[in-house]
Amino acid sequence: MNTTDLLSQKLEQFRTDKTSNPFAIRNIRDLVITELTDEIWMVTACDSDGGIGPKPLDTFHTSAYDLGRFGMRVPLMEILASGAEPILTADLLTVEMEPTGKEIIRGVTDELHEAGVNPNTAVTGSTEDNVKTVQTGMGVVITGLIHKNNFRPGKSLAGDVVAVIGIPKSAPEYKVECNDPEITSPSTVRELLALEFIHEILPVGSKGIKHESGELAKTAGLSFNYNQNPEISITKSGGPSTCCLVSLSPDNYNRLKDKITKPVSLIGELREK
Repeated sequence: MNTTDLLSQKLEQFRTDKTSNPFAIRNIRDLVITELTDEIWMVTACDSDGGIGPKPLDTFHTSAYDLGRFGMRVPLMEILASGAEPILTADLLTVEMEPTGKEIIRGVTDELHEAGVNPNTAVTGSTEDNVKTVQTGMGVVITGLIHKNNFRPGKSLAGDVVAVIGIPKSAPEYKVECNDPEITSPSTVRELLALEFIHEILPVGSKGIKHESGELAKTAGLSFNYNQNPEISITKSGGPSTCCLVSLSPDNYNRLKDKITKPVSLIGELREK
């Protein structure tokens, strides 16, 4: 059976059979995985921001452009870190197109461009032009495709060390800027993906390094052993994915430090349960 026939069969089953789902949809960490075929998976990530932007009643004020960059950055890094390649992005804005929405969209497209995303990737979205808004809101959904053999979550191994790339930063303690050399970005994830000795990459968000390192271990069926004196705070918020975790053999740790210009900090190792 070819791929077209298989997808048609699954779609018909999904329409008619209310007791099962032939697409085997499941969650892995913050990702939704849809098994389109036995070989090809669809990976979806999303994120939202509210009360952050240039409007009068926003709690934290920043430019619409920077909101677009960081709003796109979080789910984009999650998709790339999984090994998937984005094919569709949607920005859902609760603001008018002119001027706020236009600037957010400019930030979104610049972030995609700097991440090296294929320019043919579909970009869609919506704005609120019927009701006057006094507070900014933004949602982002990204969908990518991947061959199941290239899916990276869960690839960490017992005995791996775990390092943090970048410095966890979030407002209001820090003024987080897109081009801060101490924080990670989608292009950082691209660099890490090119290093064959990296087993897994996991962006760190608002829940912080300690939470995400636990998730890294859990997905691989392992336990996490923290350094007694980690080289970086493991409890601070990572904000809009300002840092990420990587797992690798301890023999390759110095190679990692030589290859990456961002700050690199060792926080612990993965062990059998």
